[in-house]
Amino acid sequence: MAAGVSRRSHAIGLAIAGMALAVVSGGCGTASRNATSEPTASLPIASISPVIALTQAQVVRALSAAGLALTAARLPFRPPEPPDLMAVPRAVFQAVLPADPTHGYIVVYQLRDEATAATAGRELADYLATGYGRTQFPPDANHVLRQLQTTLISFSWSPASSPDPNTSKIADALQTVGTPIDVPR
Repeated sequence: MAAGVSRRSHAIGLAIAGMALAVVSGGCGTASRNATSEPTASLPIASISPVIALTQAQVVRALSAAGLALTAARLPFRPPEPPDLMAVPRAVFQAVLPADPTHGYIVVYQLRDEATAATAGRELADYLATGYGRTQFPPDANHVLRQLQTTLISFSWSPASSPDPNTSKIADALQTVGTPIDVPR
C-alpha cells in the first residue's frame, strides 16, 4: 500500500511540476509571449487570398512612400490577440528594419464582411488596451489598428525598445491605409 501511495504522490508531483514549468515558461520574455506552441499556425500563409493581396498592395504602397520595404515574415510570428481572432485567416508580413531584423511585423486578418471586421477590430482594440493584452507589451507600446474593407491591419511597437529609427515610420505609413480603430490608452 505504501508503494501505491508513493507512486501516486510522485505522479501528482510530476503533474504539478509540469504545470509550474508551463506557467513560468509562458511568462518569460516578449518572444515567448508572441510565439505559439503550434509553429505552423503562426507562419505566414504560403498563398494569400485575393482580399489580403489587395490589402498587402495598399500597405506596400504606403511603406514605399515612406522609403520602407515589405516582405513576407521569415520567422513564425503570432501577435497577442483575443481568442476569437486566433482562427481567422491572416497573413504575416514584415517591414524591413536593418537595425532591428526581428521586429516590424504587420498582421493582416481577413474577415467575412466589413461589419464582422469592424466588430473584430473593436474587440482587438479592447484586448490590446486592457487586462491580459496590455501585459504582453512594454508600457510604452503603440498600436496601429486599421480596417480596410474586410481586413484588419495590426502593428505594434515600442519606442523605448525599437533600435531602428525607421520603426516609427511604419506606424506613420500605416496610418494612411484604411480607417482607424482607436486603441484606448
